[in-house]
Amino acid sequence: MYFAALLARTEDGWEASDTELDDVETLSDLSDLAREAAAEAGAEDDTILVFIEQEDAWFGVVRIDGEEDPRIYVSDAAAAARSSYGEILLTDELLGKAPDGSDAVDDLDALDLDGTEDGESASDDDEDAGAEVVPPGPLGDSGVLADLGVAEKDLLTLDGTDALGEIADALGASEVLETVR
Repeated sequence: MYFAALLARTEDGWEASDTELDDVETLSDLSDLAREAAAEAGAEDDTILVFIEQEDAWFGVVRIDGEEDPRIYVSDAAAAARSSYGEILLTDELLGKAPDGSDAVDDLDALDLDGTEDGESASDDDEDAGAEVVPPGPLGDSGVLADLGVAEKDLLTLDGTDALGEIADALGASEVLETVR
Protein backbone atom coordinates (compact mmCIF):
# COMPACT_ATOMS: atom_id res chain seq x y z
CA MET A 1 0.00 0.00 0.00
CA TYR A 2 1.34 3.37 -1.02
CA PHE A 3 0.60 6.85 0.24
CA ALA A 4 1.62 10.04 -1.52
CA ALA A 5 0.90 13.59 -0.45
CA LEU A 6 2.00 17.06 -1.33
CA LEU A 7 2.64 19.72 1.31
CA ALA A 8 2.94 23.30 0.11
CA ARG A 9 4.07 26.06 2.44
CA THR A 10 1.93 29.14 2.00
CA GLU A 11 1.64 32.44 3.84
CA ASP A 12 -1.10 30.83 5.95
CA GLY A 13 0.92 27.72 6.84
CA TRP A 14 1.08 24.28 5.24
CA GLU A 15 -1.54 23.05 2.79
CA ALA A 16 -1.80 19.36 1.99
CA SER A 17 -3.26 17.46 -0.93
CA ASP A 18 -3.17 13.80 -1.80
CA THR A 19 -1.21 13.10 -4.93
CA GLU A 20 -1.95 10.55 -7.63
CA LEU A 21 1.28 9.15 -9.07
CA ASP A 22 -0.13 6.85 -11.77
CA ASP A 23 1.00 9.14 -14.61
CA VAL A 24 4.36 10.02 -13.03
CA GLU A 25 7.30 8.20 -14.60
CA THR A 26 10.28 10.44 -13.80
CA LEU A 27 11.49 12.87 -11.17
CA SER A 28 10.84 15.64 -13.68
CA ASP A 29 7.19 14.54 -13.98
CA LEU A 30 6.90 14.52 -10.19
CA SER A 31 8.44 18.00 -9.93
CA ASP A 32 6.06 19.36 -12.57
CA LEU A 33 3.06 17.82 -10.79
CA ALA A 34 4.17 19.33 -7.48
CA ARG A 35 4.76 22.76 -8.97
CA GLU A 36 1.34 22.74 -10.68
CA ALA A 37 -0.40 21.77 -7.44
CA ALA A 38 1.52 24.43 -5.52
CA ALA A 39 0.57 27.08 -8.08
CA GLU A 40 -3.09 26.17 -7.58
CA ALA A 41 -2.58 26.61 -3.82
CA GLY A 42 -0.86 29.96 -4.35
CA ALA A 43 2.53 28.65 -3.20
CA GLU A 44 4.45 28.37 -6.47
CA ASP A 45 7.54 30.18 -5.17
CA ASP A 46 7.49 28.57 -1.73
CA THR A 47 8.68 25.23 -0.43
CA ILE A 48 6.89 22.16 -1.71
CA LEU A 49 7.34 18.73 -0.13
CA VAL A 50 6.27 15.49 -1.74
CA PHE A 51 5.90 12.58 0.67
CA ILE A 52 5.84 9.04 -0.67
CA GLU A 53 5.52 6.04 1.59
CA GLN A 54 5.23 2.30 1.12
CA GLU A 55 3.58 0.82 4.18
CA ASP A 56 6.29 0.23 6.81
CA ALA A 57 8.96 -0.49 4.16
CA TRP A 58 10.37 2.89 3.12
CA PHE A 59 9.53 6.56 2.71
CA GLY A 60 10.82 9.35 0.54
CA VAL A 61 10.76 13.12 0.73
CA VAL A 62 11.24 15.34 -2.30
CA ARG A 63 11.73 19.05 -1.62
CA ILE A 64 11.21 21.63 -4.33
CA ASP A 65 12.02 25.28 -3.66
CA GLY A 66 10.79 27.47 -6.52
CA GLU A 67 12.59 26.56 -9.73
CA GLU A 68 15.56 24.92 -8.01
CA ASP A 69 16.38 21.26 -8.66
CA PRO A 70 14.53 18.88 -6.37
CA ARG A 71 16.30 17.56 -3.29
CA ILE A 72 15.60 13.92 -2.43
CA TYR A 73 15.85 11.72 0.65
CA VAL A 74 14.91 8.02 0.66
CA SER A 75 14.87 6.07 3.94
CA ASP A 76 15.81 2.70 2.40
CA ALA A 77 17.11 2.78 -1.16
CA ALA A 78 17.15 -1.00 -1.63
CA ALA A 79 13.49 -1.30 -0.59
CA ALA A 80 12.54 1.69 -2.76
CA ALA A 81 14.32 0.14 -5.75
CA ARG A 82 11.84 -2.73 -5.65
CA SER A 83 8.96 -0.27 -5.94
CA SER A 84 7.68 1.46 -9.05
CA TYR A 85 7.28 4.72 -7.11
CA GLY A 86 10.68 4.35 -5.48
CA GLU A 87 12.32 4.07 -8.87
CA ILE A 88 11.10 7.61 -9.61
CA LEU A 89 13.20 8.93 -6.74
CA LEU A 90 16.29 6.81 -7.34
CA THR A 91 17.78 8.89 -10.11
CA ASP A 92 21.19 8.17 -11.65
CA GLU A 93 22.54 11.26 -9.90
CA LEU A 94 21.26 10.10 -6.51
CA LEU A 95 22.77 6.65 -7.08
CA GLY A 96 26.07 8.16 -8.19
CA LYS A 97 25.85 6.81 -11.73
CA ALA A 98 26.71 8.70 -14.90
CA PRO A 99 23.55 9.87 -16.66
CA ASP A 100 22.51 8.14 -19.88
CA GLY A 101 24.00 9.70 -22.97
CA SER A 102 27.26 10.61 -21.25
CA ASP A 103 30.45 10.56 -23.29
CA ALA A 104 31.95 7.16 -24.02
CA VAL A 105 34.55 5.96 -21.55
CA ASP A 106 38.09 5.88 -22.92
CA ASP A 107 39.38 3.51 -20.25
CA LEU A 108 39.62 0.00 -21.72
CA ASP A 109 39.30 -1.52 -18.25
CA ALA A 110 35.76 -0.14 -18.05
CA LEU A 111 34.67 -1.85 -21.27
CA ASP A 112 32.74 -5.12 -21.07
CA LEU A 113 34.76 -7.38 -23.35
CA ASP A 114 33.42 -10.77 -22.32
CA GLY A 115 33.54 -12.52 -25.68
CA THR A 116 29.98 -11.60 -26.66
CA GLU A 117 30.93 -8.65 -28.80
CA ASP A 118 30.87 -10.76 -32.00
CA GLY A 119 27.13 -11.32 -31.81
CA GLU A 120 27.15 -14.07 -29.21
CA SER A 121 24.55 -13.63 -26.56
CA ALA A 122 25.50 -13.48 -22.92
CA SER A 123 23.97 -16.04 -20.61
CA ASP A 124 21.32 -15.05 -18.08
CA ASP A 125 23.86 -15.50 -15.28
CA ASP A 126 26.17 -12.93 -16.88
CA GLU A 127 23.32 -10.44 -17.17
CA ASP A 128 22.33 -10.91 -13.52
CA ALA A 129 25.93 -10.42 -12.41
CA GLY A 130 26.03 -7.02 -14.13
CA ALA A 131 22.79 -5.81 -12.59
CA GLU A 132 23.10 -2.65 -10.57
CA VAL A 133 22.90 -3.14 -6.82
CA VAL A 134 21.23 -0.36 -4.87
CA PRO A 135 22.70 0.09 -1.39
CA PRO A 136 20.45 -0.66 1.58
CA GLY A 137 19.66 2.12 4.01
CA PRO A 138 19.19 5.86 3.64
CA LEU A 139 20.21 7.64 0.47
CA GLY A 140 20.09 11.25 -0.61
CA ASP A 141 20.09 14.61 1.13
CA SER A 142 19.57 13.90 4.82
CA GLY A 143 19.62 17.65 5.49
CA VAL A 144 16.63 18.22 3.18
CA LEU A 145 14.39 19.28 6.10
CA ALA A 146 16.98 20.69 8.52
CA ASP A 147 15.91 24.32 8.10
CA LEU A 148 12.28 23.28 8.61
CA GLY A 149 12.87 21.69 12.02
CA VAL A 150 13.87 18.09 11.20
CA ALA A 151 17.57 17.64 11.90
CA GLU A 152 19.64 15.24 9.80
CA LYS A 153 20.20 12.84 12.69
CA ASP A 154 16.47 12.78 13.42
CA LEU A 155 15.59 12.06 9.80
CA LEU A 156 18.16 9.26 9.65
CA THR A 157 16.66 7.54 12.71
CA LEU A 158 13.13 7.41 11.30
CA ASP A 159 11.97 4.13 9.85
CA GLY A 160 8.93 3.41 7.68
CA THR A 161 6.55 3.26 10.67
CA ASP A 162 4.67 6.60 10.62
CA ALA A 163 7.81 8.51 9.68
CA LEU A 164 5.80 10.95 7.56
CA GLY A 165 3.53 11.65 10.52
CA GLU A 166 6.55 12.41 12.69
CA ILE A 167 8.00 14.69 10.02
CA ALA A 168 4.68 16.48 9.58
CA ASP A 169 4.45 16.91 13.36
CA ALA A 170 7.90 18.53 13.45
CA LEU A 171 6.84 20.84 10.59
CA GLY A 172 3.63 21.79 12.37
CA ALA A 173 1.64 20.17 9.55
CA SER A 174 0.35 16.96 11.13
CA GLU A 175 -3.30 18.05 11.08
CA VAL A 176 -3.25 18.97 7.39
CA LEU A 177 -1.43 15.76 6.49
CA GLU A 178 -4.02 13.69 8.36
CA THR A 179 -6.79 15.31 6.29
CA VAL A 180 -5.42 13.63 3.15
CA ARG A 181 -4.47 10.26 4.67
